[in-house]
Amino acid sequence: MASSLLCSSTSSLSPATLFKTHPLFPLRHRFRCNVVEPLKFDNGKPFFPLLTTDPALPTFLSSNSHLESSINKNDTRLRIFSGTANAALAQEIACYMGLELGKIKIKRFADGEIYVQLQESVRGCDVYLVQPTCPPANENLMELLIMVDACRRASAKNITAVIPYFGYARADRKTQGRESIAAKLVANLITEAGANRVLACDLHSGQSMGYFDIPVDHVYGQPVILDYLASKTICSDDLVVVSPDVGGVARARAFAKKLSDAPLAIVDKRRHGHNVAEVMNLIGDVKGKVAVMVDDMIDTAGTIAKGAALLHQEGAREVYACSTHAVFSPPAIERLSSGLFQEVIITNTIPVSEQNYFPQLTVLSVANLLGETIWRVHDDCSGGFEPYSTLGID
Repeated sequence: MASSLLCSSTSSLSPATLFKTHPLFPLRHRFRCNVVEPLKFDNGKPFFPLLTTDPALPTFLSSNSHLESSINKNDTRLRIFSGTANAALAQEIACYMGLELGKIKIKRFADGEIYVQLQESVRGCDVYLVQPTCPPANENLMELLIMVDACRRASAKNITAVIPYFGYARADRKTQGRESIAAKLVANLITEAGANRVLACDLHSGQSMGYFDIPVDHVYGQPVILDYLASKTICSDDLVVVSPDVGGVARARAFAKKLSDAPLAIVDKRRHGHNVAEVMNLIGDVKGKVAVMVDDMIDTAGTIAKGAALLHQEGAREVYACSTHAVFSPPAIERLSSGLFQEVIITNTIPVSEQNYFPQLTVLSVANLLGETIWRVHDDCSGGFEPYSTLGID
C-alpha cells in the first residue's frame, strides 16, 4: 500500500491547478499523519505508520501541496483553533495543512465554569474549531459552545465546528415512550451558539445530519482502516466482514465491498438495556476464516466481545475489531485485551490515555483526512468532484 503523507511538500501549485492536473485521480485511502516525536511503544501502544515519501504519489495528495503559493501563513483568512478535548489531533491537522494552531485561552474557574478567550483576531476569517464531544461529554460540549460563541462575537465570517466524535449521537430516536432525542437537542445548541457548518466523522446514524439546520460534512474513517488492513496482506479468500448487530449491516456491507468484495456475516444481537447486550445467533459462515468486525464505536465493548466469542465458537481462525471511535468505558479494556482479538484497530478521533493501551491495540490517525476535508470546504470544492466524493463526504 502507498506510504503515509508527510507534513511537507515542495510543490508550488495552487489548489485549482492541482485539481486540473489530476481531475480523475482517485483518493486511495492514504490518510495518515506523520508523528513529530519518536514513538516509545511497540505495536498497540499505539501504532502510527511512519513511512517514507512515495515518489509515485501525485502532488495533489502531498501534505502541503497547495500551501506555498496559495496562502501566506501570516496573512491567511483561515484559522484553526483547538479545544482541550483532543489537542494532539488538532495539532496533527494543523501540521498537515501547514498552519499554526490559533492562540486561544481556555480555563476552568474554581466552580467548574469554562472561560474562553481568543488571543488573536478572527474578524472576517474562516474559522475551524476542533473539539470532539467525547467523555467528559458535557464539559467538552459546553466548551465547544463557548468557543463558537467567542468566535461569533469576534466577528468571524464563517465558523465550522470540527467534531471528530459527536457525543449524544446514539440518542437519535425514540425507542420507547417519554424519551428525549438528545442528538437533536445538541444539534440545536451548536446551531444556536453560532456555528455555520459542522464537520463530523462517522456519525452513529446518517439521520443525525438532518438534525442540524446548517450544512454538515460527514467524513468516514473507513479509508484509514482499509488502508491499514490492506497492508496486513490477508488473503481475500480467507476474509469475512462481520457486522456486530443488525443495525450496522449497511456499514459492514460498504466496508466489505471495498475490501475485495469480501463475504458478509451478521451477529444477531438482542439488547436488554443500555450497555447490556446478549448475542443469540450468527448469520453467515466464518469457519476457518479471518473475521473482521466493523463498528462505528466501541464503548463498553460488550457487543463486540460477545460477538468475537461467538465467532470463535463458530470456527473463525482470527478476529479483528475495527472501529472509528474508541470511547472505552469500563470494562472495555479488560474485554478487548482478554485474548479474543488478534488486533483492535481504532482511530484517534477520541484520545486514548496511556493507561488504556494494551498489546493488541492499534491506533491510526485521521488527521490527514480531516485536514484535506477542511481545505476542500475552505476552497469551496464541489462534493460531486470524484476524488472529493471518495473521501466519504456526503
